[in-house]
Amino acid sequence: MGALPDRKIAEPVAIHEHAIDNLRFIRETMERAAPFTAVPGWGGVAMGCIALCAGFLGSGMRYTKPWLEIWLGAAVLASMAGAAAMIWKSRRAGPPLWSAAGRRFAMSFAPAIVAGSLLTIVMVRADAWNMLPGMWLLLYGSAITAGGTFSVRLIPVLGVCFLVLGSYALFNPGRGNLLMIAGFGLLHIVFGFIIARRYGG
Repeated sequence: MGALPDRKIAEPVAIHEHAIDNLRFIRETMERAAPFTAVPGWGGVAMGCIALCAGFLGSGMRYTKPWLEIWLGAAVLASMAGAAAMIWKSRRAGPPLWSAAGRRFAMSFAPAIVAGSLLTIVMVRADAWNMLPGMWLLLYGSAITAGGTFSVRLIPVLGVCFLVLGSYALFNPGRGNLLMIAGFGLLHIVFGFIIARRYGG
């Protein structure tokens, strides 16, 4: 009779290693399921106040380069205020910004913002200034609605409000500046207060 072939016996997995793997799987699953809660309420209020200032400065102006510079400057300041508030809120109470929920929020929010930036250049070159308010409101609303699917329930509602204002602005370009005051200003302030009270800042 020939010798039986050697059979390697698998080493048993240590109980603590199996437990660590289970805990890692549970943690990653919870991160994927958790909503992005670092949306800044007080940051939204600050963004709204900046937009109100821009809107009042731009009131009565024609849609020309000075008007555009006012609103673009306000957009930069508001973005900085919102980012700073988001970082502060995340460090204070929320999950890290680059958690699974944060990455999903950013990847959903960013495409419409990039599209809006490119379309702004195209519309200015085409001398379609009066279409800018409606386009900005619509694409910002699209960004918020998309990102809001991974955040708290109020965020998609805010996005829909921007979509409604943007749709109206496209067909009423003469009221574009006023509608941007209502959207980027008042909506940010109202929803910002509610988010700050309900979701911790």
